[in-house]
Amino acid sequence: MRTHIAIVGSGIVGSAAAYRLCRMGLAVTVIDRPAGGGQATAAGAGIVCPWVDHEGDDAWYRLVRESARGYPELVAELAEDGEDDCGYASTGALLTADDPAELEGVTALLGRRRPGAPEMGDISPVDDPGAEFPPLAGGLAAVRVGGAARVDGRAFRDALLRAAARRGAALRTGTARLGGAERVALDINGEPIGADAVIVAAGAWTADLCEPLGHRLAVYPQRGQIVHARLPGVDTSGWPIVLPRSGPYLLGFPGSRIVFGATREDAGFDGRATVGGLSGLLAAGLAVAPGLADATVLETRVGFRPVTGDGRPMIGLLAPGVVVATGLGAYGLTAGPLTGIAAAHFALGQDPGTDLSPFSPLRPAPHGE
Repeated sequence: MRTHIAIVGSGIVGSAAAYRLCRMGLAVTVIDRPAGGGQATAAGAGIVCPWVDHEGDDAWYRLVRESARGYPELVAELAEDGEDDCGYASTGALLTADDPAELEGVTALLGRRRPGAPEMGDISPVDDPGAEFPPLAGGLAAVRVGGAARVDGRAFRDALLRAAARRGAALRTGTARLGGAERVALDINGEPIGADAVIVAAGAWTADLCEPLGHRLAVYPQRGQIVHARLPGVDTSGWPIVLPRSGPYLLGFPGSRIVFGATREDAGFDGRATVGGLSGLLAAGLAVAPGLADATVLETRVGFRPVTGDGRPMIGLLAPGVVVATGLGAYGLTAGPLTGIAAAHFALGQDPGTDLSPFSPLRPAPHGE
């Protein structure tokens, strides 16, 4: 009998775990909450540029670097399974600031990291950033990171799930519950689901799901509001990511689409798009790129990023037969694929191939938690 792995959560982490397990020939059931919004993957902007962050936390940096490095291979695997357009593209990124001196620190950081991450590409000053991202304000200083990429989280998740389903994964919708003492029990809407192991990739809802196992994990929702707009008649698909030293990031996608993102708010599971959040986001975005003032607002999205008490993700064995993979915060679409693949190996009792001990869900909680 094939090993059966159940995965709770169908975001970027859960879908990557499902796809990897299916490619290994295992039986997989993916369980997701009834439709209601809030999934971080669906609302994420999709920036893959890990080399500019996590200074001072080498373990976190290694995780995001290795996941970014693995994207092209995963894209190639999906193409083998018939998913030729999964929403991933290498576009480069522009780091911008009003004063060139504000870019000196991050440029030096990139220079130190480049020998260990040549995939970041060339790092070079840009004399006219508006030539690459036309709506930008004049006079900005900019540095280009050639290897940065962007990914449409919804499209990538859907490609992973379709490919997994073609390889036999069962996709189910319902309310999952964990329980049990010596052996973990899983049910969907009260129906028992037999599984040899469970991967909990339920994002901001992970703490409640795992509490019946005797663990109250320090995982919380952080609300992110994001705006999608359109510049009619303009091809934005190849525009670089814009990462200001202060202010919101901007991305171009196919379909003349521009993304302004995103707020970071401690608002619990309040899924409203608010006037204050959106107005602040748009005003700050227009300060960087005033040429977007006439863009058409298409939609706003709200997602709940899973954040932890100490700011690090939780990846690893929580209890016999239960693996937790969550807490990626604002880096879900960067670190999600590797996190899901690592969770798949943990569920099979295998070495994930990289040291994830700093992210154990059983590590001591931060003081006061």
